[in-house]
Amino acid sequence: MERTAPMARSEPLPPANRVPEVTLDFWLIKLLAVTMGETAADYLAVNLGLGLAATSILMTGVLVVALLLQFAQRRYVPWSYWSAVVLISVVGTLVTDNLVDNLGIPLWATAVAFTLALAATFLLWFRAEGTLSIHAVTTFRREAWYWLAILFPFALGTAAGDLMAEQFGLGYFATGILFAMIIAALALGYFVLGLDPILGFWLAYIFTRPLGASIGDFLSQPGDYGGLGLGTVLTSALFLGVIALIVMYMTTQQARRTS
Repeated sequence: MERTAPMARSEPLPPANRVPEVTLDFWLIKLLAVTMGETAADYLAVNLGLGLAATSILMTGVLVVALLLQFAQRRYVPWSYWSAVVLISVVGTLVTDNLVDNLGIPLWATAVAFTLALAATFLLWFRAEGTLSIHAVTTFRREAWYWLAILFPFALGTAAGDLMAEQFGLGYFATGILFAMIIAALALGYFVLGLDPILGFWLAYIFTRPLGASIGDFLSQPGDYGGLGLGTVLTSALFLGVIALIVMYMTTQQARRTS
């Protein structure tokens, strides 16, 4: 009786990355999310009359649930990932607003504090994992560092944007142009001058937050404050609708790649 060769053992699949690839739609939805975070926080706290404290407690609780869902995925899933990003954008805005409006901490001090906190996060993350690359977020610990590193830019961006637009008197439109020029310079450095991709990504990620905050304020604030007066309801609903459409597109594309 002829012997059959033993079946070869299949190699275990490498762990899946838990965060998305950096593409054009990544940057588009990220900018939309940070813009909506600014206007949604104002809508909940001011227009609905919940106040900063109650809004902060409510949205922090929702964010915790969203992060638990995200960590449970073990891979990148568009709806859970971007839900967490939108909510962390709202909470980041509320953190800064509480520090400035309720505790009376100046915007410049808030911006400096969050800059130092973000720098410390990157330092500890690198010492623990040896990399800050978003292409290697394949474990629970690395994803925890990733989300912590994301929280501080959202809070920092709100402080930096308000500092430039309000206290330095640039206005929302000019502030948006300023941060857009910084991001354009980073893109030039990456595509032309050979800027390190990890450094370039995180700098661009940080600066898109004050850009989005400025856009949100410019669209929603009344004309007396330098805005277009669309209001927080319309602005938030508009950006949320576009975010939902892009997430649907991402989900469809992911399903086609894995089928």
